[in-house]
Amino acid sequence: MDGLIPGAPDQSGITDLERKARIELAALYRLVALEGWDDLVFTHISMRIPGPEHHFLINPYGLMFEEITASSLVKVDLEGKIVTPTEHFINPAGFTIHSAIHAARPDAMCVMHLHTDQGVAVCAQPRGLLPISQTAMAVLGDLAYHDYEGVALDLDERERLVADLGTKNLMLLRNHGTLTVGENGASAFLRMFFLERACKMQTLAMAGGGELLECDTALQARVTEQANAAFQAGFGAMLVWPGLLRRLDRHAPGYAA
Repeated sequence: MDGLIPGAPDQSGITDLERKARIELAALYRLVALEGWDDLVFTHISMRIPGPEHHFLINPYGLMFEEITASSLVKVDLEGKIVTPTEHFINPAGFTIHSAIHAARPDAMCVMHLHTDQGVAVCAQPRGLLPISQTAMAVLGDLAYHDYEGVALDLDERERLVADLGTKNLMLLRNHGTLTVGENGASAFLRMFFLERACKMQTLAMAGGGELLECDTALQARVTEQANAAFQAGFGAMLVWPGLLRRLDRHAPGYAA
């Protein structure tokens, strides 16, 4: 197949659903790179492949996000075993976090995890994300927290991670980074976009040194309800995602190879 990078598995036998998932996930990696959210090779986005087997796709460890293509993604099971032969391997820490959520949340088809400067900065603050912007209030009602336990190599942490996440779709991993889940790549990306922007706005506001104006709980609840209605209507997939793919076609083509 044209466009395969060295070490990429043969894609000739994959299903249409897997191929679609691969393209969607490769697009997410390229978009994260375009946004400047990547951390060399050290964060992860995963996508569950629809079907009876509980298999999911994750990045080959060692590739920069702007290099990832649909065919280079690694298919693994919930035990972290690589399903399709490849010369690549995966980051064990990425497997720990993502396998836990995919196993516990059938609705979480996509899981994004980042280590951005602004995300980690807010994760290091005792009160976490504050209701000081419309963007923050759009996600606060759907936001969970998980305490830091070191590099995510301990499989025992998975139970505590999913318990803290519960039914919510966004999480601040204390002293670590941000995480979102979605029923598809568009919803996971859009939630991450709002969360990351809210964190950036907070760090900028705090840098000003003045008193922060926090909105009351009633207003927070109203904005959260409005944001949830928009997500449930699928406006991200309908409006934002096609535009994001057009951006990729202009600035980072080749992800579907």
